[in-house]
Amino acid sequence: MNRRFPSRLVLLSVLTLLAGCSWHVGGGPKAVTVKPTTGQQLVDLKTARDVGAITEAEYQVQKAKVMNGR
Repeated sequence: MNRRFPSRLVLLSVLTLLAGCSWHVGGGPKAVTVKPTTGQQLVDLKTARDVGAITEAEYQVQKAKVMNGR
């Protein structure tokens, strides 16, 4: 039996595996930016106001910006 056959098969297998590792087509996962809805922005603003992260005046200004940005 030819001893070259198994060694060639192993070499071919290793090269195939290495080629699969180094040739990455299509890039990695893509980041998708999703703009929050108007309702979600208002909920977030209210939460920020309720926990004291923003004042009532800041809340009113930001709320007006969200509502006018429709």
